[in-house]
Formats: sequence, C-alpha cells, structure tokens
Amino acid sequence: MSIYLHFRAVSESDIQDDHTWLAAFMSEAWESDDEYAAGIAHSISKSWDAVNDLYAAAESLSADAEESWNLPIYGGRPVPHNAGADPSDPPMMFLEPAGVSQAAQFLTSVSFDELWNVVGARFSALGRPRQEYLAHHRDLQGFYERAASAGHAVVKVVWA
Repeated sequence: MSIYLHFRAVSESDIQDDHTWLAAFMSEAWESDDEYAAGIAHSISKSWDAVNDLYAAAESLSADAEESWNLPIYGGRPVPHNAGADPSDPPMMFLEPAGVSQAAQFLTSVSFDELWNVVGARFSALGRPRQEYLAHHRDLQGFYERAASAGHAVVKVVWA
C-alpha cells in the first residue's frame, strides 16, 4: 500500500478554508506533474514520520529549535472535516505563511550533519539510509524556501 504526505504551497487568497473544497483542490494538485516541476508541490512516501524524527533531533542541538522543528512535517492546524463528511476523507493540515517562513528558517539554519549525528546510528540500524534523508531534507529546504519567498501558505494532506 502506498501512502504519501503531499505538500502544496498556495496563496491564502486562492483557497477556501473548507475540508471538502481543499480535498478537491489537493486531489487536482496531486495529479499535476507541472506543480512538482514548478516547485510548488512536494510529497514524501511513507517515511515522513521518520523525517519528522530527524528534525526532532534539533531539540537536543538548540533550545531555539524546540518550536520550529515540527513545522516542516506536522506543523499547521488540522483542517476539520465538514459535518456529514465521509470519514475516509484524508486528514489535512494548513500552515499559514508565518509558519511557512519559520519552517524555511529552521530548514536553512539546521545542519543535516548535526541532526544525523544524533539519529544516524538508530536510523541506520533500522535500514534508513543517510542519502535518502539528506535528499528529503534538501527537497524540503527548497520547497519551503520557495513558499516562504512567495508569502504562501502550505496545505498538507495524507493520501493512501
């Protein structure tokens, strides 16, 4: 079974704060290779929780990181389902532009090598290769930098 965390950068004025509307919007974006090529969409297959664990290591490196390390993956507020909605509708989060800027700042200021020094032995023992997480980190850095520069929010949805 494939499961993904899908990210989409978008201007707040271009969306509706409604789960049904956002699910349709994100579904359309999910199908668009153009959005990935333009750098306004990103996704992580299955391992996003481990990427979050990598970023959690920042707490042991800097007291300043305790608020921002969770923004790239799980940051934002949950988008509640509408009354009578299908319970199988995907879970979604909405990260406002200020949070996107904080996430971008965290990702550009944290050292991947220092994070890996904290979690690398545990990750390697679980068969999680360093290069895979370095690639996730670099991709998220670029995604959040572009979104923050544009003043965009980020919508996140879990697709199964």
